[in-house]
Amino acid sequence: MDTCRIPANASKCSGNTMECFMVLSTQAQKISIGILCGLFGTMCVFENSLVLYLILSSPRIRKKPSYLFIGSLALADILASIIFVCSFVNFHVFNEAGFSKEVFLLQLGGVTTSFSASLCSLLLTALDRYISISRPSEYKLLMTRKRAWTALAVLWVTCATIACLPLLGWNCCVLDSACSELFPFVDDNYLSGWICFVMVLLGCIVYAYAHVLWRAHQHVAYMEKHQAQVGKQNTRMRMDVMLARTLVMVLAVLMLCWSPVLVLMIYSIFTRLSDRLRKVFAFCSTLCLLNSMVNPIIYALRSKELFSSLRRVFSHFRRQLKAAEESPEAESTHKSSLIET
Repeated sequence: MDTCRIPANASKCSGNTMECFMVLSTQAQKISIGILCGLFGTMCVFENSLVLYLILSSPRIRKKPSYLFIGSLALADILASIIFVCSFVNFHVFNEAGFSKEVFLLQLGGVTTSFSASLCSLLLTALDRYISISRPSEYKLLMTRKRAWTALAVLWVTCATIACLPLLGWNCCVLDSACSELFPFVDDNYLSGWICFVMVLLGCIVYAYAHVLWRAHQHVAYMEKHQAQVGKQNTRMRMDVMLARTLVMVLAVLMLCWSPVLVLMIYSIFTRLSDRLRKVFAFCSTLCLLNSMVNPIIYALRSKELFSSLRRVFSHFRRQLKAAEESPEAESTHKSSLIET
């Protein structure tokens, strides 16, 4: 087992750095965490897989850069849910600590990559809406599919590179530096840098959405004043405003779910955390899953295109069931079952 400098308040662990971070002490706490992770994780994978299917199954939708970014968000949430639930439950509920430092940092890198990509996908979506509303006449020239795919490639490579830095050597075991009180083997300076990266992303998203909301308000006022004159353009503007409001709701949920985690991370850098606060952090971490679970629900309720695609899928499924029930094979089977009865 790899050892390195452990948190000051965890000296009672006698040098076993992994066991120092297993903060759930009662069976009730472990069961609660297991239920939350199982429920949120399962729903998140199902809902985001459905959103991804709706985007990929519709040629008209998947050609739009806006939905390429939303598809990236759904993919990131799926990966984050699978990796987070498996590693988190295995560590905190089943207290599995038999793996090496490299394996743990690889799992942590997968979670960090996925959640960072989710946040960056929201940033690209916000920038897409910013360009769409601030420069509508040039939007199709500025936001092409090629540029969208390039942005997504840069996004995922950047997130993966930043997340793999602890595995590549930026950890407290290699550097013999102070370890984080929340994550095994993670250097405090790396955690500070990642928090700054997240805060910069959130700041850019808030700025972009603030501008989008301001322009959306102007659009609403303009449409109410010239509703009879704008016609077809009015419908397009209404769609822009609707999508902008949808994405602002996503951002609000993101802030609500991530704020407790970020606050405790920042607090852990400047002071020692009690065992109670570390348990609170473990439970607050499940809010990240809740955010990933709520995102596709917002899409289904607010995006008319995705909702229409969902209705078409259900209609097609119902027609297939009806055709199967009315097929000659099904009818003969039904008659034979009646005779046997």
